[in-house]
Amino acid sequence: MTPEEIKAYCEQHGVRFVDIKFVDLFGQWQHITRPIRELNDWTDYNRSPWRNGYGFDGSSIRGFQKIEESDMLLVPDPETAFIDPFIQVPTLSVIANVEDPVTREAYTRDARYIAKKAEQYLRETGVGDTVYIGPELEFFVFDEVRFSNQMHTASYIVDSDEGIWNSSAEATLRGDLNQGYRPRVKGGYFPVAPHDTLTDIRNEMVEVMEQCGIQVELHHHEVATAGQGEIDMRFDTLTRMGDKALLYKYIVKNVAKRNGRVATFMPKPLFGDNGSGMHTHLSIWKNGVNLFAGEEYAGISKLCKHYIAGLIRHGRALMAIAAPTTNSYKRLVPGYEAPVNLVYSARNRSAACRIPLVSPDPRQKRVEFRPPDPSGNPYLTFAAILLAGLDGIINEWDPGEPLDKVNLFDLSPDELSRIPTVAQSLDGSLKALEEDHEFLLKGGVFTEDVLETWIAYKYENEVDPIRMRPHPYEFELYFDA
Repeated sequence: MTPEEIKAYCEQHGVRFVDIKFVDLFGQWQHITRPIRELNDWTDYNRSPWRNGYGFDGSSIRGFQKIEESDMLLVPDPETAFIDPFIQVPTLSVIANVEDPVTREAYTRDARYIAKKAEQYLRETGVGDTVYIGPELEFFVFDEVRFSNQMHTASYIVDSDEGIWNSSAEATLRGDLNQGYRPRVKGGYFPVAPHDTLTDIRNEMVEVMEQCGIQVELHHHEVATAGQGEIDMRFDTLTRMGDKALLYKYIVKNVAKRNGRVATFMPKPLFGDNGSGMHTHLSIWKNGVNLFAGEEYAGISKLCKHYIAGLIRHGRALMAIAAPTTNSYKRLVPGYEAPVNLVYSARNRSAACRIPLVSPDPRQKRVEFRPPDPSGNPYLTFAAILLAGLDGIINEWDPGEPLDKVNLFDLSPDELSRIPTVAQSLDGSLKALEEDHEFLLKGGVFTEDVLETWIAYKYENEVDPIRMRPHPYEFELYFDA
């Protein structure tokens, strides 16, 4: 809606507040709330918040400003407006862009701005005019989560009445008699009720998403026991899909909460079962034509093969942004189902790059990049994936032959040694990014400052704290050494 349409809509529906949302560098939505008059009671658009924004303290936001230069602006984007479904008083929600209050330039560490620059760079290259993104965000819905970290103790407990470990309990977590129906380890893919206990909650999530403007194609229980699920959104352009991915996470968490549950997008909350990924489907278009469709392997084009080569060549560095937590590498473990091998295939889901064979329609031809997970910043993840592939297109790299063996993990040690893989830790991915990041700087999409801030924060706040802490399992291994 335009600002004028928004004002009329708010008056018609009794909207009393506006909630301005924005994202920090590492993917967490933040917000401030104001009475709706602060947004709508302006006769001069050039003096309104739609143009001049709202001030906030950038030094209090992760990855933003130093304290001596803390003042920043939030400028609402009217095209992102929707009614917030979780605030009791009627409230308009609007996503904001971040600007410098002195220069009025877009803020280089605003991930939404980086996503916009990535789309602009695609157009500037002449390769295409539109990129479509379709991510599959997986998550768990638990009944209870508890954790603690102190100098002398560390613990975590996640529990789900659906978890197979509760099959011997006398009663359910909510006090009913135990009736035994639970998805087994790696047995949660597509079972009907009573094994799948969360259909109604996922239905509610879908209804709220569609009320907020997210078109949903399907939802289902995922592979793991204990409430793993997936809701698939209809593809959209890069920046808009970044908006929708954050809204998706907001809705999943809040619908779970109002049903007495708790949702998490942590990549690997359970030992011994599947983690949560974010398989990301992507295609590049020009003048309404899908450039990834062609006569090459699996119905793709030469341009698409070059794109895949870029993902493979930059795959290790990409993971510092697309799988950006230490926990991500509990999921990305060689020898299991996670796609750590940087190769491509048509039907083989153990390859990092897959060409889904879903339809003969050339409009549906795309690449699915499987290593990412939903723990990071979706704007940055999607932008980085686009830039890696564009680098392959511009340089006309060859991805080599596809690897179509039944399971990449059945290859011999000699065969596996010749296959490139993602790093086995966040530390390793950050080092790869330090060595290979020129492709992210092209078109001014990312900046050295953004990447330096990202890497420094990850080392200081995630890699080093984990490295210095004893792990509970180490007591079992080494206490009596």
